[in-house]
Amino acid sequence: MPRNCWKKCLSTIIEVTDTGIGIAEADLPHIFDRFYRADPSRSEVEGSGLGLAIAKWTVDIHHAQIHVNSCEGVGSSFTFKFRARLDAHPLPR
Repeated sequence: MPRNCWKKCLSTIIEVTDTGIGIAEADLPHIFDRFYRADPSRSEVEGSGLGLAIAKWTVDIHHAQIHVNSCEGVGSSFTFKFRARLDAHPLPR
């Protein structure tokens, strides 16, 4: 692969998957909102509704991407894609 193409395409992808209760499709557009909680009758899990908002903020300040796939009763998968900052740390020749 040509060196300049490799530089442009370099990234790190992290995927976190669980086998929990999943996220309802109606909730997906809101899960990264601060203090958003899905229907409390669905779960006994307590929390402030900040965890995914903090994850999204962290991803945003690193100019990365976050994507979620979820199926109720099956679980959720979160994918994080971070691009390399090669301008800050050039590759050795």
